Amino acid sequence: QGRAQAFLYGPSPQTTAPFSPRVAANMGIDIAHKHKKLHKRTAPESEDPYVRLLVKLYRFLSRRTDSNFNKVVLKRLFMARRHRPPLSIARIARLTKGGEGKIIVVVGTVTDDTRLYNVPKMTLCALRVTESARARIIKAGGQIITFDQLALKAPKGQNTILLQGPRKAREAESHFGKAPGVPGGHAKPYVRSKGRKFERARGRRASRGYKN
Repeated sequence: QGRAQAFLYGPSPQTTAPFSPRVAANMGIDIAHKHKKLHKRTAPESEDPYVRLLVKLYRFLSRRTDSNFNKVVLKRLFMARRHRPPLSIARIARLTKGGEGKIIVVVGTVTDDTRLYNVPKMTLCALRVTESARARIIKAGGQIITFDQLALKAPKGQNTILLQGPRKAREAESHFGKAPGVPGGHAKPYVRSKGRKFERARGRRASRGYKN
């Protein structure tokens, strides 16, 4: 009978606990966590089965070895293509002077450079090598290997040189930073023309605010 009465009329005033402002002050704030996003890839966006297999291989190697090389390779396999800019054989030749006998590793594309006359002999491991670059490397007595062959040759990345292309070379990067005209700003302006009447006033001459 008491249960039925409580169901119909609610709990009696004697059973409810009195409101305490001290308890309310100690209560936490319910924070919405839906905006807390970790902007970090844990898998590649690419559906390429070969890239997926390489990720599987280097995920295993990075977990089971103490090598930082495998962790870096795995992270770069996840990256978008804009963060994996191509690297020319001329730049590789310049950066690896004195590193003869080492395996050059590029998690990206290696391209040809006709300005380089003499291609040095090299052992290269890359995700992709253009046809002309491949022909010139092999003609010079070099060798091109894949990442699964590299995992067998150097499971900890020993005797390797890990390189990457210039990430900041994109045209869009030149527009980033402080606005043009602001003191200390060296960003490239989004301007139609470089004429007399285009972005030549404030910040460009002392008579119009300041001269940068």
